[in-house]
Amino acid sequence: MKITLKDGSVKEYGQAMSVLDIAKDLSEGLARVACAGEVNGEVVDLRTVVDTDCALNILTANDEAGLRTIRHTTSHVLAEAVKRVFPDAKLAIGPSIDTGFYYDFEHAPFSREDLDALEAEMKKIIKEGAALEKFTLPRAEAIAFMEEKGEPYKVELIKDLPEDAVISFYKQGEFTDLCAGPHLMSTKGIKAFKLISSSGAYWRGKSENAMLQRIYGTAFNKKEELAAYLEHLEDIKKRDHNKLGREMELFTTVDVIGQGLPLLMPKGAKMIQTMQRWIEDEEEKRGYVRTKTPLMAKSDLYKISGHWDHYKDGMFVLGDEEVDKEVFALRPMTCPFQYYVYKASQKSYRDLPLRYGETSTLFRNEDSGEMHGLTRVRQFTISEGHLIVRPDQMVEEFKGCLALAKYCLQTLGVEEDVTYHLSKWDPDNRAKYVGEPEVWEETEQHIRDILTELEIPFVEDVGEAAFYGPKVDINAKNVYGKEDTMITIQWDALLAEQFDMYYVDEKGEKVRPYIIHRTSMGCYERTLAWLIEKYAGKFPTWLCPEQVRVLPISEKYMDYAMSVEKALKDNGILCTVDNRSEKIGYKIRETRLAKVPYMLVVGEKEQEAGLVSVRSRFAGDEGQKPLAQFIDEICKEIRTKEIRKEVVEEQK
Repeated sequence: MKITLKDGSVKEYGQAMSVLDIAKDLSEGLARVACAGEVNGEVVDLRTVVDTDCALNILTANDEAGLRTIRHTTSHVLAEAVKRVFPDAKLAIGPSIDTGFYYDFEHAPFSREDLDALEAEMKKIIKEGAALEKFTLPRAEAIAFMEEKGEPYKVELIKDLPEDAVISFYKQGEFTDLCAGPHLMSTKGIKAFKLISSSGAYWRGKSENAMLQRIYGTAFNKKEELAAYLEHLEDIKKRDHNKLGREMELFTTVDVIGQGLPLLMPKGAKMIQTMQRWIEDEEEKRGYVRTKTPLMAKSDLYKISGHWDHYKDGMFVLGDEEVDKEVFALRPMTCPFQYYVYKASQKSYRDLPLRYGETSTLFRNEDSGEMHGLTRVRQFTISEGHLIVRPDQMVEEFKGCLALAKYCLQTLGVEEDVTYHLSKWDPDNRAKYVGEPEVWEETEQHIRDILTELEIPFVEDVGEAAFYGPKVDINAKNVYGKEDTMITIQWDALLAEQFDMYYVDEKGEKVRPYIIHRTSMGCYERTLAWLIEKYAGKFPTWLCPEQVRVLPISEKYMDYAMSVEKALKDNGILCTVDNRSEKIGYKIRETRLAKVPYMLVVGEKEQEAGLVSVRSRFAGDEGQKPLAQFIDEICKEIRTKEIRKEVVEEQK
């Protein structure tokens, strides 16, 4: 048989060989660090036997799939440790993930002390060095095997597999787990690991199922890599918007108000107001007209749009259709409302494109397990818009929406942090979508061509389209690596028909328009969370809720400090005076901790000469300046929305 290696060279063998034996033949050193193999693109165990011509890549911990194999094996070691320390715990699932691994158990919540005990037991298991042995059973025998072990979640997983499925297991010492692999050859291959945390997680991610306990961990090939990652986690904790945003008094939550319903405090509200005014002004420059529509509507509206059939479970419904004459629902989107703004008068082809913009408060009934800080909430506000266009205008208007999105990302300083996704329909799940296949294929190709022409790198995601059309999703990851959609631009060639929308063309005939659903910056709450984590709370000056703090050296200079504050406020600068009877060193430290961009120290010399002593987050002590000069400089910085170089460097 001929084995084509990663470098293109070919090795020939006269008999079947395991991936590990081939690795040994290539290099004993390679075999020692090998974690798994990749045969014709499929990741397999080193114990897998190769008996036909194929392409083979030996994977080490330097390969993503090799590192995942280490982490997956570590999750099995965790499961064995849990069964040793807590024999009554029931096993669920334990995959590798981008940052390590997790395993779900039916058990009481795990404390940090429990995790420490489990780590100690895991080290014992690794030291024992048991080989991992793979075996298979027919479906019926596999069910009986796990029923005998008293593992109901494993039984459920097996029962979901086809009748003729052959089920694979891995055994390490006295512990056996249901698993497809791949795994290391033995537990001794685990060099460095750490259990990070634990939390609740619904079985199979559904709130109607049992609440399990999930233990998160990570593993690396070297202790130095693990130490660097743990240091990174400490930095993440400092940046986590859910922690930092509360410490900075940007937002809070209250149990009696409800989960997913954050309260924006004055500083957070000011930041969102700044962004909202900026977006609304920018959209107006680009030809948008504003609407303001109701927060709720009768179910009749959502039935026309299709949301009642496709999205009702995600809506807050007010009333019971079987009892009440009229049933209302809080709006999860604005599009059908703006369609009726369009329909209020007859439109000519000369009236198009029509660009409607609205700062929309929306409501979505998120599962409690999905909600987190400001990133996923039940009430939120977005920079929503709908463009009603002629078919011949669609491509250029779609490009315009992308240009607006890119401008917003650039201005916020986050353009390099996003990925673009072409979210497509799933032809194997027709019930989820409206419209015919040829319409979907045509519209998806249009978006593909636009992104290619604009040289925007993108990936394609099957099954992520809205039920009425494909879209571009612009995504970003939070500090924990979870990806969220920040901006969406959707191509809709279908809903105009359902709402009987039309325009009169140059021949006097009625024609259906196309619609673009888009956000320019997305959800304000989610964007605020993103910015908190991006800048670790040290925002660009134009976004800061407090841009300058005036620090009088003593009470003797309070009047001058107040006059400085007035001059700043007269120029639209957000500022305060620290009028406490504290030493100036203390005031300076407090201002630094508050992450205020500029502090102006004023005393006798400054008062006599009309100066301010400037200290900034960017350059430290900037020396004395005439007050008028400082005002000119900071006003320019705010007006141009400059992100000073020193701020960017601090984030690296």
